[in-house]
This record gives sequence, C-alpha cells and structure tokens, in this order.
Amino acid sequence: MKIVLATSAISAVVLAGSLSCPFLYIPPAFIPQATVTAPRDANSARGSEACASCHAEIYKSYSKTVMATASGPAVDGVITGEFTHKASGVRYRVYKQDGRVWMSYERSSEKGFQGKRELLDFIGSGVKGRTYLFSVDDFWFEAPINWYSQEGKWNMTPAYTDAVEMPMNLPAYASCLNCHASGMRTPVAGTDNEFAGQPFVHDGITCERCHGTGDGHLENGKGSIVNPAKLEPARRDAICMECHFEGTVAIEQPGKHMYDFRPGERLSDYMHYFLLSTNDPEKPQAVSQFEALSQSDCKKQSGDRMWCGSCHDPHKEPAATEKASYYRGRCLACHGQGAQGEAFVVKHHPDKPDCRTCHMPALPSKDVAHVETTDHRIMRYPNMPPTPRLQVRVGVGAPLLAFPASNTKLATTRDFALGFETLVLRGSEDITGRMAEGYLRQAIAERPDDAAVLSALAFVDQQHKNDDEARELYERALKIDPLDNEAATNLGMIEARTGNLRHAVELWQGAFARAPYRSVIGMNLALAFCSANQKDDARKYVQRVLEFNPDYRKAKSLLANLEKEPVQCRP
Repeated sequence: MKIVLATSAISAVVLAGSLSCPFLYIPPAFIPQATVTAPRDANSARGSEACASCHAEIYKSYSKTVMATASGPAVDGVITGEFTHKASGVRYRVYKQDGRVWMSYERSSEKGFQGKRELLDFIGSGVKGRTYLFSVDDFWFEAPINWYSQEGKWNMTPAYTDAVEMPMNLPAYASCLNCHASGMRTPVAGTDNEFAGQPFVHDGITCERCHGTGDGHLENGKGSIVNPAKLEPARRDAICMECHFEGTVAIEQPGKHMYDFRPGERLSDYMHYFLLSTNDPEKPQAVSQFEALSQSDCKKQSGDRMWCGSCHDPHKEPAATEKASYYRGRCLACHGQGAQGEAFVVKHHPDKPDCRTCHMPALPSKDVAHVETTDHRIMRYPNMPPTPRLQVRVGVGAPLLAFPASNTKLATTRDFALGFETLVLRGSEDITGRMAEGYLRQAIAERPDDAAVLSALAFVDQQHKNDDEARELYERALKIDPLDNEAATNLGMIEARTGNLRHAVELWQGAFARAPYRSVIGMNLALAFCSANQKDDARKYVQRVLEFNPDYRKAKSLLANLEKEPVQCRP
C-alpha cells in the first residue's frame, strides 16, 4: 500500500483498515474563517502626509500621538535586550545588526536548538508595550515576546507566560493589525496571514482612518471629507469603537471584514458585538475603553452628547505637565456650567486639580492584551463594588447581550450560534454545548448556505462521533467555500478514521499549503505518510512543521522516531 505524492494532490490506492495514528482536528471557532472576497485596492489609501500641505499644524501635532506612532519599521522602533523565559528555558535576544533587527532564540539544555528571525515591523507606540512582526515564506507572525514599558522589561506575549514550548507560529491576523496600521491589504485567498508584500501600506493610524479617503477633496478641495463630530451618534462612535472595543464575542458578518470598514459607515454592517450578561465587571482592568465608558454615570446622564471626542482631541495629546489641567477642563465643560457649576469649581477639592486621580485611577493591565490602563468608568467613588449588569436575556437561556443595546434587534440566530460555539470552546461555565448546538441547527435552517455555520455544526457532530452527519455538513461547507481550512482538516480526520486516507491526505495537503504554520495539519500528513511506509515524505512534512514551529515537541519526537528501525509512527 502506498500514497504517491503529486504536485497538488495525492493519487494512489486507498489505505484500508483502521489506523492507529493519532489524527487531530481543529476547533473552528478559535480560528477566523477565511473568506474569498474581492481584493481591496490598498494602494488607494493615502497617508497622513497627503494632508500636511493644508493642515500643517494638525499634521505636526498628530504625528506625535500614540495613534500616529502605533506601528512602523522595526529598525525605527527597536528596543534591544534579552531575557530567559523560565517555563520554557528559552533565551531570547533582540538586537540590531547591519541596519536590520533580529530576534535570536536558544535553549542551553537542548543541543542544537537555536535560531533567529528578522523582525520587520513593530506594533505598539511603546506607551504600554511593543511587539514585533516577522515573516516566513510571506506568512506574517507576531514575535513570541513583548516589550512591557511599564515594567521596563521583556516577557512573553500575553497568554504564553507559562508556555513550556516557544510559540513561534502566532499569526498576525489582518483584523488585529488593522488597529495599528493603515491601508490593510487583503490576505491571499484562503489564508489568514499570507500577504503579497507588506500587510499594510502605511505605518500607524493615518488621517483617512477617521476622515475617510477624501476622494476629490485632495484633488480640488471640493470633495467630501468625514468629520466624525458631525455624524449621527452611532456612526460617529463606530470610528472609535472599531479599535477601542472588543466585547465577549465579536461575530464578523458574512462576506465582511473589519479592515474594509470606512468612516461614516455602520459598524454593525461588519461586526456584531456581544457581552456575557453574567460577566459582572468585577475586573475593570480587563474591560475595553468603550465598554467602560458606557458604564459611567457621565455617559448615562449625557446620553449621545458624550463621546470619546468629549475628552480626547485625536489630533494632539497634552504634554505630561499639562494633562491635569487639560482633563480638568474637559470635566468642567459639563460640571462647571451655571451657578451650581461655579460653586462646584470652588468647593470640589480645589487642592486636587487632577480629576483623574480620584475618578479615573490607573488600573493594572500589564499581562492582558488590548485593555485600558485608565478607568474609563469615571466612577464617583472608584473603590465601591461594581454594579452588576442588567440580566437581560435574548431567547431561552441565552446570556448574551448585544452591544450597544441599540443593536439588539440586529442580532441574528447566526450571531448567537457562532457566539455560543466560541464560548463553549473557551470553556465558559455559563454556556452548554446543547445551547450552542440548538442555535447552530436553527441557524442552518435559516441560512443553509452559510459555510461558517455548517462547519461549526459539523464540528459539534464530529465531537459526538456522528461521522456521517459531520461529513455531510463539512462537504456542504467546502462546496460553498473550498478554501475553508478547518472544514478540510476535520473532514480529513473523518475520512482517515473510516479508511479513506487518500481523500484525507488530499484535504490536508490543500489546507497545509494555505496554512503551513498550523502544526496539527502538517503532523496529520506526516503520520499518514508514515503509516504508508513513506518515510521520506513523512520527514518532509515534519520538517515543514518545524520551519514554522521549531519548538513543537511532538514534531521533534516524530522526526526522531522516523530515524528508528523499525520506524515508529507516533509523536
């Protein structure tokens, strides 16, 4: 019995009988669905320099803000240093050499384990921290280590503090890069992080991210330009919410991508956000700025009049010595009005001019990604226990709330189906698999041609060992979206388990070509070829896995076993 490796597929006899190889599946909700869309002309995106000739002062002040400096070439933002990660025993070093920036790694206890990656771009202004990006075969990744400015030291990227293996295959998703750069390019079809060239056209957040492309405006001064302050509240707030709100779950709408959102559009056309109603804000340091502001009495009482621009001037940031008076002025713009306001100014702690010290204290967030360090709840008494969220439930036993609340009517069965599936896979104690399954089945009845929903329900059936049902759903999903890597990978596992290894390998080959950093897929291929006694082909796949994930112990173990006699097909 043999599997013959062809250029783009496998052609050979089908291996029959049961297989002892431990094939693995990929939970679909953990990995964003790749969707085939028309390429975006990122080159049409103009940088802030295009505005400088007419708005020189604004351009000059804005260029110094954290938004404008949110990303750039690594060589311009390098922070050199080194540290050894205790849990994994890996020593990292970031250094500059011959005008290029490198990150090296090694483990002294493991002979031969060493290497380096060239760091190409940085992400983060450096106020809170900074990470770096590197590329392998045009696939872009985040470095496994971050610089933490508040601590003044290097450490592992969030969620990998206790990792015993070095995580070198962390994809740089377009949806994440979008909040740090401008002019995002569309990933290669069927991939999440492969780009034809640099992922983005402009470093930092450019003027057009808030004001639109200004078509005609730059050419003759007559074209429209977006002024966020003059938009209706929902569209105005969407410009800030795009990057300053995460939610418990966020469901990208069919055929839409956040990096295609433009100022003046409805954010809800691209993404639906939800909060878990049982998740009381007991840890405000893990709440995004936009959600925190919505909890403040200032916002509740002022309604749509108050927004991010009420306190922040996006074009400039006050100097450190001016921040207290600047933000006090923002507070007094509301609290200092009329006779009562004048008395407030005189009597309310005249010896403490910095309102933020009492009402917006700094919160610890050094180990949590994408969170605030200033308490935007603007609490009257910051040390009081938080007020629990209103327990509003949509449907029977469905503790997800649309955010903002005005979007409740926009929430779809599909949103809840994919949202609950995500929470189940995260291990949420408030959500049961039965709840997610119920919504998924209802969503398919409403949207029988939705590949994401079909794949998610197929995964549920696969977990329940309902292989026939799962196979049919995966096949339907792949007919709609042939580049669905999760559906292909998991259908391959079913085919392998039922003896159709040739088809399994065909599916895995396609998915691995589009996502070679997903070690599980490469390992499945290596095990399949090993079981067919094709050691050389198995070795090639293991080595490919290690190119992207050099510390993956299962791959290193399998590579060692392939050299034994007899060959042992196990990691």
